[in-house]
Amino acid sequence: MSQHTDTLRIDGMSCGHCVRAVREALEDLPGVEVAEVEVGRATVRYDDAQTGPADLAAAVEEAGYTVSATEPA
Repeated sequence: MSQHTDTLRIDGMSCGHCVRAVREALEDLPGVEVAEVEVGRATVRYDDAQTGPADLAAAVEEAGYTVSATEPA
């Protein structure tokens, strides 16, 4: 098991509802612990044996937002 912490830059977020939607979408992924979500970004820790950056981006996109960059935190 390998743990990674990344910060996702997220476009389209503007309010508390957006923050909640992104947090819930990321928390639904296996092996993900959400450290922080605020307008425009989210920091997550994840087990790369269960989830990867593409899965994180897909979950955010399903919630209606776009990941513009993923950076190591």
